[in-house]
Amino acid sequence: MPIFEYRCRECGEKFEAIVNSANSGTVCKHCGSKKLDQLLSVFAVAGSGASAAAEPGPCGACGAARRGMCGE
Repeated sequence: MPIFEYRCRECGEKFEAIVNSANSGTVCKHCGSKKLDQLLSVFAVAGSGASAAAEPGPCGACGAARRGMCGE
């Protein structure tokens, strides 16, 4: 089931709710209002591939061997 983020138009509270297709009765967890705006959520995935295992370079920004070599 997806998790959606909402902001209440009545009290301004932000919250998350697990919503299935049969559940259309989401209400504010703070004040109980049904006047909600659905927010855009950021989707993040933690990986363990080669890019996730790279050692940071000297400046810590990338895996370059020396400063100034980022992107080479």
